[in-house]
Amino acid sequence: ISHMHIAGVSVFGGTPPNEDEMQALLASKLDRIPRYRQRVRSVPLELGRPVWVDDPDFNLAFHVRSTALAEPADDEALCRLMGRLMSQELDRDRPLWEVWIVHGLPDDRWALVSKVHHCMVDGIAGVGLLEALLDIDPDAEVADPVPWHPRPEPSGPAMVFDAWGGLLSDLAGTARHLPDQIRDPLGTIRSLAATGQGLLRFGQGMSSTPQLSVEGTIGPHRVWAHSSATIEDVKRIRKSLGGTLNDVVLTAVANGYRELLLTRGDDLDGVELRTLVPVSVRGEDAAGETANKVSAILYDLPVGMADPVERLAAVRAQMTDLKASHMPEAGDAVTSFANLLPPMLVGNTSRLAVRYMQSRPQRSLDTVTTNVPGPQFPLYCLGREMLEHLPFVPISHGLRVGTAILSYNGNLAFGVTGDFDTAPDVAIVARGIAAGIDQLLERAD
Repeated sequence: ISHMHIAGVSVFGGTPPNEDEMQALLASKLDRIPRYRQRVRSVPLELGRPVWVDDPDFNLAFHVRSTALAEPADDEALCRLMGRLMSQELDRDRPLWEVWIVHGLPDDRWALVSKVHHCMVDGIAGVGLLEALLDIDPDAEVADPVPWHPRPEPSGPAMVFDAWGGLLSDLAGTARHLPDQIRDPLGTIRSLAATGQGLLRFGQGMSSTPQLSVEGTIGPHRVWAHSSATIEDVKRIRKSLGGTLNDVVLTAVANGYRELLLTRGDDLDGVELRTLVPVSVRGEDAAGETANKVSAILYDLPVGMADPVERLAAVRAQMTDLKASHMPEAGDAVTSFANLLPPMLVGNTSRLAVRYMQSRPQRSLDTVTTNVPGPQFPLYCLGREMLEHLPFVPISHGLRVGTAILSYNGNLAFGVTGDFDTAPDVAIVARGIAAGIDQLLERAD
C-alpha cells in the first residue's frame, strides 16, 4: 500500500509555538498556496480528469496538530514517531496536507512535521512551499490573513465541460507549436530521435534485476531514519577525487545500501542496485507552480564495489553516459502525450495497469532516490531558526526502501524510508550513507 506522502521534519531551537500561533502563521500565508484550501473531486463517469475545488468546510484547525516524543525523548523516538505519522492516510475528503508540532526533542528543540500528498506537489515545489510558509527574517510579524470565500463546487455537467475545455486547450497549445516544427524540420527530427533514444534506453533499463532483499511487496506501515553531512565536506571530496556533488552523494548512498545488503546476507558479487531517480523538468517560467513537473532516469548503484574511490569512478562514468541518454525528455514526452488522451481511457487503462503490476513481482526497480536542492540560507518559524530539514520519500509496490536527499543552509540531510514489516532496519542505510561520506573524505584528505 503506497500512501504517496511527501514529508519533512523541520527542526527548530527554542520554545515551540502552540497550535493557535501556528494556525495564525499559516492563515497569513494561505493566499500564496491556494491548493491548500482545495480538495480533489472526481468528474462524473470519468468524463474528465479529477478537478480541484475549494473546500466549503475548510477548517485550519483540522490540519494543525500537536504531539510529543515518547520517553526516552531521543532521536530514535523521533524516527518512530515519523514512521507512525507517515503510515496514516490523509483524509481524501479534505485538502491533502497536515502539519504536526512535535514537542520534547533533545537539546531544547522542537520540530514541525509537514505532510502533503504527492498529487499536490513534487519535491522542487515542496521546497518552494517550505520557503513560502517560513520567513527569512527572524523578526517578521504575522500578517493579517487575506479574506477568503470558497467558490461553489461546480455541478457534474460543469465539471465535464471544464475538463474537456481544459483538454481542448492543451490540444490547442500543442497545435500552436506545429508551425515552428514545420519551419524547422531538421530540429523536429532531432527532437523525435532524442525522444526515441530516451524511450529505448528507458526500456532497456527496465530489464529484470537480480533478486535482492530490498524488493518485494509492502504493507501500509512505515519506518524512517536519517543522517547528515556538510556540503563543504562533499565539495572537498569532489575537488580531490573528481566528479560532481551529485556523483559524490550517489556514491555515499550506494555505500548505505551495500552495508544493508551485506548485513542481510545478500550476495553482492558484481551486483548493481537499480534506483529510480526523479528529475525535474520544470522550466524557468514555472517558478511558483506547485504542480508536478518531474520525469525520471534509471540508475544502477554500484553496491558490489567495496572500494569507495572505485565506486565513485563507476558512478561518474555512468552519470556521464546517462546525461546523453535523453531519458528525462522521453518521460516528459510520454506524460505530455498522456495528458492529451481522453480521461476515461487514461483512468481505466491506469487502473488495469496498476492491478496487473501489483499482482506480479516487481523486478525492474530496487529502490528510489530523490535529490532536491533546498535554500542555502536560514529560515525562521515565528522567530525560531530552522536548524535542519530532514526529508521523507514515499515507497511503492516492489520498492521496500527509498532515500531522499535535501540540502539546506550548508548541510545535506538523508532521509531513508522503509516498509515496517520487511525493512525495519533502514537505520543501517542512513548510517552507511554517512560512513560513505567519511570514507571518501578520508581518501580525499
